[in-house]
Amino acid sequence: MLNGKKILLCVTGGIAVYKGAALTSKLTQAGAEVKVILSDSAAKFVTPLTFQALSRSEVYTDTFDEKNPENIAHIHLADC
Repeated sequence: MLNGKKILLCVTGGIAVYKGAALTSKLTQAGAEVKVILSDSAAKFVTPLTFQALSRSEVYTDTFDEKNPENIAHIHLADC
């Protein structure tokens, strides 16, 4: 249903963070490519590893921490 669609999910802190994890799972199962940005506060409720496993993609917690200079994270995420 969502094959080929790119979705950027921004998750902030709060008890409802678990809903973001469930949404990530459902979107991925429907064929979407899900990229997740997780705030520091959100990571206190659910770890980035949870979202990484559900989305099958890297989870971003700091879009200015460039691991690969050829892939600028905040620009790459804007292409979602």
